[in-house]
Amino acid sequence: MKDGIKILFFLFLSLIGGFNSAFAQTQDSYDYNSEFTWGINKNSSGGLIGGFTFKKAKKRSDRVLETYGLEVMNVKHQQEVRRSSAYTGNYFIYGKSNYLYALRFQYGRDFILFTKSQQQGVEIKAVFAAGPSVGVVAPYYIERTVDNSYFSSVHEQYNPKNPNHSFNNILGTGNVFEGIGDSKIQMGGNLKAALNFELGIIKSQVTGFEIGVLADAYFNKVNLMPTAENKSIFPTVFFTLFYGNRK
Repeated sequence: MKDGIKILFFLFLSLIGGFNSAFAQTQDSYDYNSEFTWGINKNSSGGLIGGFTFKKAKKRSDRVLETYGLEVMNVKHQQEVRRSSAYTGNYFIYGKSNYLYALRFQYGRDFILFTKSQQQGVEIKAVFAAGPSVGVVAPYYIERTVDNSYFSSVHEQYNPKNPNHSFNNILGTGNVFEGIGDSKIQMGGNLKAALNFELGIIKSQVTGFEIGVLADAYFNKVNLMPTAENKSIFPTVFFTLFYGNRK
């Protein structure tokens, strides 16, 4: 985490250092007024796929875009480890009691540091955004044995105080979205800083990636794993592949 932040900070300073010379350059750049992008996110607080991003941007000047964004993420506890049942081979996360799905609403500014020609080069932006976060805390269900019989099972939210929820009694996870109706809401906010690299060669399309840091902060601690230390602030380093269109 710390090394990733240092690398991003160094890149950002390098780009800022070259901003004045880039601003003074005259290029055969192409104009656009707005763009819409969506992306797939990988981050240090998520799984293989952390979630999805959506952003609408509108130019306020030649170098500044006003942005509105939404991120839908699955936030994991740093101590989560997938284990497998010795009896079924199914995977589950031992000690996990709740999921955290983060809905991040963002308002911000994109500052164009380097423009590009119509069919060559890279457009680089410095990205800053902030806004409210809505945390959906959904119960994590396990499948466990009944009376130590592996031919009979029930689905329940994991509870470390339940003697029937010992490791050897767990056969796997519950069904997808099981218990979602019992979710609770946690309110908070988020803050993001990133570098955006647009690589597309077609004027009407946007393709590229974004790297940066983000922090979610909730008003109360989110109890993801009852037997571990839980927290209310979730910092993360992220990488997003995005695609979209502009006009």
